[in-house]
Amino acid sequence: MKADWIAVDWGTSRLRAWAMQGETVLAEASSTNGMGRLSQDAFEPALLNLVEDWLEGGPIDVVACGMVGARQGWVEAPYSAVPVSPFPERLFQVQGTDPRLRVYVVPGLKQERPADAMRGEETQVAGFLARHENWDGVVCLPGIHTKWAHVSANEVVSFQTFMTGEMFDLLSEASVLRHSVGEGGDQEAFVDALGDSMSRPESLAARLFGLRAQDLLHGQSKATARARLSGYLIGAELAAARPYWLGQKVALIGASGLAGHYAAALKLQGVPAQVFERDEMTLAGLAAAHASLVDRK
Repeated sequence: MKADWIAVDWGTSRLRAWAMQGETVLAEASSTNGMGRLSQDAFEPALLNLVEDWLEGGPIDVVACGMVGARQGWVEAPYSAVPVSPFPERLFQVQGTDPRLRVYVVPGLKQERPADAMRGEETQVAGFLARHENWDGVVCLPGIHTKWAHVSANEVVSFQTFMTGEMFDLLSEASVLRHSVGEGGDQEAFVDALGDSMSRPESLAARLFGLRAQDLLHGQSKATARARLSGYLIGAELAAARPYWLGQKVALIGASGLAGHYAAALKLQGVPAQVFERDEMTLAGLAAAHASLVDRK
């Protein structure tokens, strides 16, 4: 196997790498050595542990996105301010010690007012735009911190972040609701909670405790509670994000399960949304970044 370059998606909890030949994946590997587990001097060993079998001969380019460029990462890659193209004008090189690696980090995006920031998602947006030229609309990236990005003329014009995924995890695993929320699904309960939350988002806190009360008083199933919790939180998010999706063309980038929930929720509002796989868009964005790096050499 002879890789031309290595693509890396380095998040807070996971490190993922792909051996690349152009835009073709030759091999992939992952570990739990995310940014949150590493000191600054541990990034290079963590990467080498994952990709050393792919290193042959001279130095190879590594293009990385995500939290590797955060203040607590390997190198702080300053944010680019919107409105701006998600295709980076500059990649930030890491001064490593292993001569077999030339590591470059993709910068994130920032918004001054209202204050907001993203790292990693900009690469997915770039990958989407690389596959869909001249596309104008809204890109939603469901996840722990869901992003809604308004895209026009190949630029991210504005964006907004919602902590919906993190709130779901905290409420279902570390609050009193952990006793009432379990695995499984209930589409009817999800749709009912979604509509309730969108019409009365100010009642969210009361609706959440109602999940516990329904369990205690009426034996509501844990699967139904999970579906309703998801519906309440996504509904409140959609109510707040209405200026982004109302009357807009929407693309969803994420894991099929979560992105599917958002697609179903938007469909109920009369907004069709296409779902695109997260890794595919990440790799397309990293490939575009690598191509620009090669062009500048």
